[in-house]
Amino acid sequence: MKLHEVKVHPEKDRLPRAEQLAWKIAEVAADPVEIEPAVADMIINRMIDNASVAIASVNRHPIVTARAQAMAHPRAGGATLFGLGPDVRVHAEWAAWANGTAVRELDYHDTFLAAEYSHPGDNIPPILAVAQQTGQNGHDLIRGIATGYEIQVDLVRSICLHEHKIDHVAHLGPSVAAGIGTMLHLPAEIIYQAVQQALHVTTATRQSRKGEISSWKAFAPSHAGKLAIEAVDRAMYGEGAPSPIYEGEDSVIAWMLDGPKAHYIVPLPEKGEAKRAILDTYTKEHSAEYQSQALIDLSFKLREQIKNWDDVADILIETSHHTHYVIGTGSNDPQKFDPKASRETLDHSIMYIVAVALQDGFWHHVKSYLPERAQRPDTMRLWQKIRTIEDPRWTERYHATDPAVKAFGGRIIIRLNNGQEIAGEMAVANAHTLGATPWQRANYIGKFNMLTDGILDPAEARRFLDVVQALPSLKAAELAGLTIALPDRKLAMAKDRSIFSWISG
Repeated sequence: MKLHEVKVHPEKDRLPRAEQLAWKIAEVAADPVEIEPAVADMIINRMIDNASVAIASVNRHPIVTARAQAMAHPRAGGATLFGLGPDVRVHAEWAAWANGTAVRELDYHDTFLAAEYSHPGDNIPPILAVAQQTGQNGHDLIRGIATGYEIQVDLVRSICLHEHKIDHVAHLGPSVAAGIGTMLHLPAEIIYQAVQQALHVTTATRQSRKGEISSWKAFAPSHAGKLAIEAVDRAMYGEGAPSPIYEGEDSVIAWMLDGPKAHYIVPLPEKGEAKRAILDTYTKEHSAEYQSQALIDLSFKLREQIKNWDDVADILIETSHHTHYVIGTGSNDPQKFDPKASRETLDHSIMYIVAVALQDGFWHHVKSYLPERAQRPDTMRLWQKIRTIEDPRWTERYHATDPAVKAFGGRIIIRLNNGQEIAGEMAVANAHTLGATPWQRANYIGKFNMLTDGILDPAEARRFLDVVQALPSLKAAELAGLTIALPDRKLAMAKDRSIFSWISG
């Protein structure tokens, strides 16, 4: 990897194009380096992972809405939609919108955490949609996805957005644009303009993940993917973009991030170096914020020592800055203690998550969030007894660059009314690469089968798994098989009339 210095340059000292971060990203994307087998295998794993969580959420209200909007934009030879067969095609940007929302809705797919947060699997829906519409083969799709992961992960390693209350999808727009550029074999000039345009239009505030969290949390990444597709399309017509979008005097960095004195070091692959960033990412065994994964596994262990939940006086979670301030009591969000809060809010309350994990000994993407589960009196009492604090030791491990040190867990200390303490700590989740039971292909397939059971016809599930595992050798016409069709009458359709479905008269 080569380290690139990134800082703001005034117009009187305009930064040459070759030294701009967007250009360097474009050069990485345009580099025709081959994909390593381990990377291709992990891309297949993550496509299975995305499909499993998308189908599990396929009839939830935001997905029904997104799908209805997409179906109002049909296109012969376009892209497919989760839930519908290969004969239903829509414009690629709308397929990215609907499929991306389905993938993100349950917050149950892969993650990468460093200076910023991310779900790099969000790159897959828009890149796949463009692949289907433009007739790419499986090999080129893999190359595009590898670039998407590489660029997003490298930006996340280096440039913090949340400190300035900018939503993390600002790193996703450029990564999707770069991934599409790789897949379509576009020259660096076009990718450069598309990356800049994508960043320019995907910067938004973090209010989407603060306070009363709404369904927009699921739409935000698919919106970024949709805008990135449009940015690439404009650039292919020869249109330009605000430049330099990272380092300019009135740029994103200058006015939305660290300001005129900003200084970042961004790692990117050197020319000819393989794009391997996906191997540093990790998926979720449990349907909850990633920083809760290890704490859920730890709760399953500690619960065996507690006989009566009313014997608990209080619970302290010592953890990282992010966990404390974003999903812990450091957020100062009263909604995180509200038994009538939305699923999206409960998913971002480590207090709720630990209370339910302790009591139930399992975590389920539906049952663990049901209103009757959140409003159970003994759970509400236990929930109110939980608080978090930042421990510098866990913050340091969170930001560590050494994978063997990097951790997203914490320590749970349960104090009983009689003064007894029950405590334990866990650095990484069981499913993590360095965890007790690191996930392999069989685990991804197991998650797919579990989440789609009762929703898909078993034959359709097997067909999809066969197709996706043959991804490197798929021909262009076979990419349509990467959708999944639900049986007749099992797919919910929107009934409300909207602008896109409006029929005059």
